[in-house]
Amino acid sequence: MLTEEENRLLTQVGPGTRMGDLLRRYWHPVAGESEFESRSTKPIRLMGEDLLLFKTLKGEFGLVARRCAHRGSDLGFGIVEEDGLRCSYHGWQYDLGGACVHRPFDETVAGAAALRRAVKIAAYPVKIKGGMLWAYLGPLPAPELPDWETFSWPNCFAQVVIAEIPCNWLQCQENTVDPVHFEWMHNNGPKRRAGDFGPFSPKTLKMGIEDTEYGLLSRRYREGTDESTPLWSVGRAILWPNGWYFGHHFEWKVPIDDFNTLFITWSVLHVPRECEPYAQASIPTWHAPIKDQNGEWIISHVGNQDIVAWISQGPIADRTHEILGASDVGVVTLRRRLLEDLDKVAKGQDPRGLIRDPARNVKIPLPCIAREELMNGLPREQMEKHPVMGPFLRDFYSMAGQPDAVRQAFEEAMGVRQSSFEVHSFVPQ
Repeated sequence: MLTEEENRLLTQVGPGTRMGDLLRRYWHPVAGESEFESRSTKPIRLMGEDLLLFKTLKGEFGLVARRCAHRGSDLGFGIVEEDGLRCSYHGWQYDLGGACVHRPFDETVAGAAALRRAVKIAAYPVKIKGGMLWAYLGPLPAPELPDWETFSWPNCFAQVVIAEIPCNWLQCQENTVDPVHFEWMHNNGPKRRAGDFGPFSPKTLKMGIEDTEYGLLSRRYREGTDESTPLWSVGRAILWPNGWYFGHHFEWKVPIDDFNTLFITWSVLHVPRECEPYAQASIPTWHAPIKDQNGEWIISHVGNQDIVAWISQGPIADRTHEILGASDVGVVTLRRRLLEDLDKVAKGQDPRGLIRDPARNVKIPLPCIAREELMNGLPREQMEKHPVMGPFLRDFYSMAGQPDAVRQAFEEAMGVRQSSFEVHSFVPQ
């Protein structure tokens, strides 16, 4: 249980808040690169700031305040140029750093003297990694954008999935350090809803949480296994401050504001050996629905089941009245580490998990169950029987709403025809 003040500290993310200041010290994925194959600008709200992503005619990406400094016109209707963005109202042009470099009529009247008065809007650096656009909103110099090894695995099909979730980021991230929820949210609940009233899935017998240089490591094992199972011996990486890594799957919970979260996942699967060599021309990005056509919350897929748990806690979970149990050791650790980081930042220190040394930031490996198979692949017959790769080969069970074009591209890459897959029929890894 947290005090009301502690809950505010951890959940308020706007400019000038302590948690907002902390989160701005990390790179965050905010969009898919492939989204800009059919558009040049994208309005986006991050940590309470209304911003605009854009792609110049030279192919460079920028992130600036959404309003023109002149009279507040929306730059989302702007005109992209070779090296910047021009407001469509009066033609004021901004470079990637947010500086206004052209004010057409002022220059007509006063010539070069018109630009002596410096005009600038907020601007933030953008980088590309894994087919995603990453933004850094914090103080300079920026840390390294983590180069996780998985982003460089060869012969793989990857996809980026984005959903906007109507609740605070913290309750989404707390899910990552709560492994007991797997047996209920993803196994027993769907099983009962499907009319299967047989035995419950194997229950969790032991769980643990450890500090690491990249964040935390979560371990657990269930009935029928012991500490030799990879879920304990290898564990799952909690990427600081708002990520999670499964080997075949990354996810991040990026605050839009105090009441909304950008849920971004990056899923990858090595093609069968028979399909090598394979080079993906472009990593597709798609936006996942969280409600069906009748306005009901979707609960058919793993990610959607999690989303329902998050939003059901309210726009901002009230942690002053919760009753924590033995399964919440990871949740308590996560909160404590975040509070510790708030104190570090207040003292002018770096929070945990930042990478400052470029020499260290080269294909960094993370704890990964079935790493060799996921990275190097298997023949199709073995892949179909594999406990991690097989289910993904049969169906994209992470999030509902996968577009037909993405599904077809996946089937072509893998040389398979996918079929429906019941999530509760196996124990998610």
